[in-house]
Amino acid sequence: MTEWEILVPVEIDPAGPESIADFATCTGMDEYDSYDAALADIDSYDAAIVRVAKFDSRVIERADKLQVISKHGSGLDNVDVDAASRRGIVVCNTPGANAPAVAEHAIALVFGLARNLRAGDRHVRSGGWNRSAFTGMELRDKRLGIYGFGAIGREVFDLAEGIGLSVAVYDPHKAAGELPERVERAETLPGLFDRSDIVSIHAPLTAETEESVSAEELQALGPEGLLINTARGRIIDEEALVDALEARAIGGAGLDTFTEEPPAEDHPLFERDDVLLSPHVGANSHTALRQMSLRSTANVRTVYEGGIPESTVNADKLDR
Repeated sequence: MTEWEILVPVEIDPAGPESIADFATCTGMDEYDSYDAALADIDSYDAAIVRVAKFDSRVIERADKLQVISKHGSGLDNVDVDAASRRGIVVCNTPGANAPAVAEHAIALVFGLARNLRAGDRHVRSGGWNRSAFTGMELRDKRLGIYGFGAIGREVFDLAEGIGLSVAVYDPHKAAGELPERVERAETLPGLFDRSDIVSIHAPLTAETEESVSAEELQALGPEGLLINTARGRIIDEEALVDALEARAIGGAGLDTFTEEPPAEDHPLFERDDVLLSPHVGANSHTALRQMSLRSTANVRTVYEGGIPESTVNADKLDR
């Protein structure tokens, strides 16, 4: 069989590319001057492994040889699946590979906010020792609301139970029988926020979820409530979040993702001690990166050998 040329992300664990070296030559995006330069050359490739690069219709229309787009991760908001389907390109991902890492990061943000770790760290580094200024909130017997109960949401549920949190879930795409018996089901998103002390977002970015967390939900969360987002920034109405924090309508926010990434240097959230931020690294554990690398390249091998990966999202639209 003909050897394939594969475009891979700037940062990818070498285990994946090494596992397909018998039939593929992998070229990293960092071998080009820019993402745009790499994507301008997309017609040279039989397959692409995608992390954050945007594969919109303009890129896909130039992809004359491309047979598969394999996401290094789960979220496909940076891939135009419809455009790929029209060209017969398989689009697949690695669901669950990063779920434990993202779930642990979400819970870490919860702990960081509940115990004022950002403000306390800055206080000590500046020579302070005012212990009474950083009295925190215990999590035991509080309720965690989970928005979206896929692989990551379920991992968060398991961790939450282990630290004594009760759990409520809002996910209109899950039937009642698909949730654990111990989970309280919220029928509406505002209802989830109203009954929760903390809400952690684990929904995909879609037309339905974009800016679905707005002023109404934040008001329902209450002045001591905490909001965690390790999903996609645009699920939150960021302007409404800033307003809620300034009005002390909620207690704080832990954000790993933003509407624009990276956010502007003068972003109004940056100087707030009631906000804990990280640079979209929830999935960045050594274990998760290795698993996503191996699974995304395994998807490419499946297509190379004439199959359709189990995680293909557009299988019903392909003439295969």
